[in-house]
Amino acid sequence: MLLKKIFLVISVIFLFSAPSMAQDDWEWPEHPTNIKVLPSGLTAAQLRSAMRDFSSGLGVRCLYCHEGAEDKPRSEWNFSSDENPNKQRAREMVLMLYDIDDHLAKINPSGLQRVEVNCYTCHHGRPKPMTLDAEISEIYRKEGLEPAIAHWSELKKEYYGKGVYNFESDQVLNQFGRALLDSSKTDEALRVFKLNVEKFPESSRAWSSLAEAYMQSGNKPEAVKSYEKSLELNPRNQNAKEMLDKLKP
Repeated sequence: MLLKKIFLVISVIFLFSAPSMAQDDWEWPEHPTNIKVLPSGLTAAQLRSAMRDFSSGLGVRCLYCHEGAEDKPRSEWNFSSDENPNKQRAREMVLMLYDIDDHLAKINPSGLQRVEVNCYTCHHGRPKPMTLDAEISEIYRKEGLEPAIAHWSELKKEYYGKGVYNFESDQVLNQFGRALLDSSKTDEALRVFKLNVEKFPESSRAWSSLAEAYMQSGNKPEAVKSYEKSLELNPRNQNAKEMLDKLKP
């Protein structure tokens, strides 16, 4: 049953993916060694399908988890080695996948088809299944604001329209800017909020956040303009009305 289960959750997209490495005399082993969490007794075809599932689900190649070199034939790679820490991470993720599907099996399904998960469900072709906000926040912590904004742009160029990240809403940049504003990094927050209104000029929330940053920076004239724009876009924005009453003589 375990063997049946793991191959039920393997995405069919792997049936159509072609090998990306140069060919040599290496072949998928009929009796793979050092198999710890996948079902024992895998055939070469089943192992090939499972490994391609991992590769596509995370958007990585074999050397992400295995020991070897791109300029060496696969026959010289050490597939059974545990030296690469990503292999153990992958094993833990497979065990987590088992747990999730076991739990889902206990839930009465809402439709005819029971929900199951696989690597692609969370990863969507990325090694780390992070939200867009977490992605840019991590770059900010490591490298600063401009690299974080550049990373946002790069991710948008690569993934827009693929359902991986949320680029269709002002929410991500707004949350990022709010975190900066709450940390009294007003100039950086202004930079993010200006970008947000540039990308989402019809968002009342984006203009309201920009106004608040202007207020915190002491620039009341620009705060008034931004609150007015926010109120124009959303006449029910009570906060903008109250702030304008306070700001205008």
